Amino acid sequence: MRDEVVGGSADLRDRTKAFALLVIKLYGALPKATVAQVLGRQLLRSGTSVGANYREAFRARSDAEFVAKVGDCLKELDETAYWLELLSEAALLPAERLIFLQDECNQLIAIFTTISKRVKSRARP
Repeated sequence: MRDEVVGGSADLRDRTKAFALLVIKLYGALPKATVAQVLGRQLLRSGTSVGANYREAFRARSDAEFVAKVGDCLKELDETAYWLELLSEAALLPAERLIFLQDECNQLIAIFTTISKRVKSRARP
């Protein structure tokens, strides 16, 4: 059922976990300045929750519950993208240090958006 829409679900679980680990490493590389640490904690919270929310989504008991949890993933990814933009625009880290993480965040947003749309369209009569 949902496996058909999600495809490589284990791969996406691994990918969101790898994303969280990159966020953790980035947080560790931030300067100790207060502003960097405040933004970093926000990034850490949102960036690491994506994988946890996806794991919850995968255990959902219904398509509606699954779509709601995927929506939580999207909200956290969008928030993560925002914190990454602020870190970049405030020049708290070199831009090249953020490029891969920003790209991965955007790719995950696209993947979760597609998954959500497919499950919703399948549920419509």
